[in-house]
Amino acid sequence: MSAMVQLSGQPTDDPLAALEALLTMVAEKAVQFSAEQEVDADTVAAMKAAGVYRALVPVRFGGDEKSPSDFLRLIESISARDGSAGWVASFGVSHMYLASMPAETLAQVYAEGPDVVFAGTIFPPQKAVRVEGGYRVSGRWPFGSGSPGAELIGVGIKTDDPTGTGLPRMAVMPAHKVRIEPNWDVIGLKGTGSHDLVVEDVFVPEAWTFVRGAPPTIDLAAYRYPSMALAAQVLAVVGLGVARAALDLMGKMAGTRGSITGAPVMAERANVQIALAKGEAALRGARAFFYEITDEVFAVVQAGDKPSREQTALVRLAATQAARTGADVTRLMFEQAGTAGIFNSHPFSRLLQDALVVYQHAFLNEATWQSAGRVLLGLDAPAGYP
Repeated sequence: MSAMVQLSGQPTDDPLAALEALLTMVAEKAVQFSAEQEVDADTVAAMKAAGVYRALVPVRFGGDEKSPSDFLRLIESISARDGSAGWVASFGVSHMYLASMPAETLAQVYAEGPDVVFAGTIFPPQKAVRVEGGYRVSGRWPFGSGSPGAELIGVGIKTDDPTGTGLPRMAVMPAHKVRIEPNWDVIGLKGTGSHDLVVEDVFVPEAWTFVRGAPPTIDLAAYRYPSMALAAQVLAVVGLGVARAALDLMGKMAGTRGSITGAPVMAERANVQIALAKGEAALRGARAFFYEITDEVFAVVQAGDKPSREQTALVRLAATQAARTGADVTRLMFEQAGTAGIFNSHPFSRLLQDALVVYQHAFLNEATWQSAGRVLLGLDAPAGYP
């Protein structure tokens, strides 16, 4: 499987210009992404050129080896232009858990360069048949976000040799061996292409499977950062970006939009002034906690230590808070927009729906508050949570 990855959108000598080009493209195509239920190939290529997919890849494989905080800020900036694009870009985090594969496999993955687009979905894990050298994999998996633009796809499998960790195993294969069944009919994040993935009797070598959340096979500071916590963070930060867009949009609207009833322009109304101030404070507070705990935990792993269970729980808690605050702030701005925001053609309609869907994710929803509280009280938490 050494020649399975075909790359496009090669790196540029001017990363800042590449990023600006990407952000402009995403802003211009946001409506298109939702209508077509996917981020198009040109935008995925622009993400590669801007370094999205090599950001967390080790230097030894040609990557940029950035810190978690740097990567999260990158995804936040894309999400402020469009939530779906930010969500798809967030899977640039994939190397952090692909790192649990054998080092020899990783060398094959990045043999042609670090800009490899991976997508996948774990649940519900499907029974895989053990054969000589690997597994025969068949089944259907929902929520294949970003799969239309992926080169490698991973799916969750159940095997007869449990690891005892309680964490799921993924089988990784070339995207052309997976059938994408378009059925992503949702209210928000419509452009993520989170369709069903169908696999029919595909052989996957043992070396191309890994336990998600298992220790990495090569030593690097970023690999010691809690991978499952980062998986939650990269999704939560989409909500922060969408909320930023909502605040900025309200600021632009407020100075120009009047009322058909003869009321003053929005900027002169007390409710708008108060809401904008509250939203700005809430978003900045959530971001401060989010990036503060990220940098704190990364400093621990850089020093060669392991984050405590409580520190990892705080990372998860900050992610939940970010997703919730993103939804709350966006909804607050939507409410100030009045009837203008209720039209599907208005940007506030898409912003609100995207922000609400982020908070619905299993890594970020209401139940994760309880899991964080249990850890902080010294109690057991669900498998996969610190």
